[in-house]
Amino acid sequence: MKLNFKKVFFLFLLFLPFIGFAHDVTSADQETLRNGGLWAYIQVGATHMLTGYDHLLFLAGVVFYLNGLKDILKFITAFTVGHCITLIGATYLGITADEHLVDAIIALSILYKGFENLGGFEKFNVKSPNLLLMVVIFGLIHGFGLSTKLQSFDMGQGEFLPKILCFNLGVELGQVLALIPIVIIITLSRKNKDFLAFYKAVNWYLIIAGFCLFLYQMSRFYSGH
Repeated sequence: MKLNFKKVFFLFLLFLPFIGFAHDVTSADQETLRNGGLWAYIQVGATHMLTGYDHLLFLAGVVFYLNGLKDILKFITAFTVGHCITLIGATYLGITADEHLVDAIIALSILYKGFENLGGFEKFNVKSPNLLLMVVIFGLIHGFGLSTKLQSFDMGQGEFLPKILCFNLGVELGQVLALIPIVIIITLSRKNKDFLAFYKAVNWYLIIAGFCLFLYQMSRFYSGH
């Protein structure tokens, strides 16, 4: 049974990028926001996080490195504070950038987390940066990515700040819903005698996935999308 959890989680990570193409902004999302009021911003925010393969891969990398619920809550809170700052602030101030370029940097955060989890810095005799600080920094970057997506929508007239806050609330709800199975599966997999091999395989996957997603986003950036 423990081995099955390992296979399930590996398949989840394997197919996550393909599921995640729904992460892009769609005309259906725009129609939902146009007709659904503030509740629609919560709905689209939650859906955007639940299909956000890049955000989820990074969070999985963070959780994989930690032991204990207290540490998980501390680091996820740090990530959440970071992405709330840029999601709300950048959207409200109208600060934006090319979404594919931002997503390429987010892809590098996935690669970074896998590299760090595997002790990559130590292998080069370099002290790894403070983990909590890096999670906050990456949270700021991920939040800016979410902001570029939100700003690509026509948000209409009026209730501008409430719409941003509702979208942010939806993102938080989606993050919690996504983290619950991730934390459960990782916690159960730790009880397996092959966990170390599983740990290495998953983090190598994060490195490869981050690199491939980086190339994909940069190709879209240079091709004019």
